[in-house]
Amino acid sequence: MQARSAALLATFFVVVLSSAASCRGQLANNYYAGRCGNASVETIIHDAVKARLAWDKRMVAGLLHLLFHDCFVTGCDASILLDGSNTEKTAVQNSGIFGYDHIDDIKTALENKCPGVVSCADIIVAATRDAVAMSGGPNYQVQLGRRDGMVSQAWMAGALPGPNVDIPTAIDMFSKKGFNSFDMAILIGAHTVGVTHCSVIHDRLYNFNSTGKPDPAMDPLYVWILTTFACPKGQTFDNIVYLDDPSSILVVDKSYYAQIMKRHGVLTVDQALGDHSSTAWMVKFLATTDFFPSMFSYELNKLAALEVLTGTAGEIRTNCRRTN
Repeated sequence: MQARSAALLATFFVVVLSSAASCRGQLANNYYAGRCGNASVETIIHDAVKARLAWDKRMVAGLLHLLFHDCFVTGCDASILLDGSNTEKTAVQNSGIFGYDHIDDIKTALENKCPGVVSCADIIVAATRDAVAMSGGPNYQVQLGRRDGMVSQAWMAGALPGPNVDIPTAIDMFSKKGFNSFDMAILIGAHTVGVTHCSVIHDRLYNFNSTGKPDPAMDPLYVWILTTFACPKGQTFDNIVYLDDPSSILVVDKSYYAQIMKRHGVLTVDQALGDHSSTAWMVKFLATTDFFPSMFSYELNKLAALEVLTGTAGEIRTNCRRTN
């Protein structure tokens, strides 16, 4: 088993590195060096993220959620930021997204220093990198140079896997974007700082598959904890539920996978990841080794290079909420 895992791991790195190199196109390291007068684009973004995390540590979850929901739909083009009556932002799949105001603040700071230079798409990618590193995760480099998309329709969000998706369907949805099942297992690891609401898991706690009982895949003691403290019946407020161990809910680490092995997966897809025959070994591998940080950074970069606009494609928005 160890030899098989080592071989698969070696294959994983070859596939990830080759695919990442092939899809980044005109993106580059230090892309904004010298493009913002005497100011540093990277420093402006870094300082803004640091200031936000000082009082709002949930922002790392918000940015990871924003990055995934932007890139997985039509590529990393900041289309999710566009306002409108029928844009991606209005889709039910994006109802839990937060952090738009943070991107606005960073964009304003950059526009004050160098108008029309930094894309909203790049802000999402760079801010997520900084938030991950400041929250105990890997300190990794990203390539920049994306341009912003000009089309955003609510129906496009249908490409996103939902919280109750089964593993074969999830694998198929990820494969359509060029990700294999191992890529998927690592990207879902973003749930290490993820949050949901009681309304999303209500049926799983109280009426799984219309049985009037909780999901048998979840540890009964954990069900009792959630139904007693986090999501009691009849509550008037839709409480937040963290997807990871309470001791590290805002730390980017491998504990999410350990939670799954204890049958503490909060979302249906979380526990299914550890129970399905095709992905259970991945969860065990990630929970019991120290490879998650480096793998996670590779996957975030692969995601951030998905179907990007570069060169003269798209535009550089002056306001992230609307096209020029």
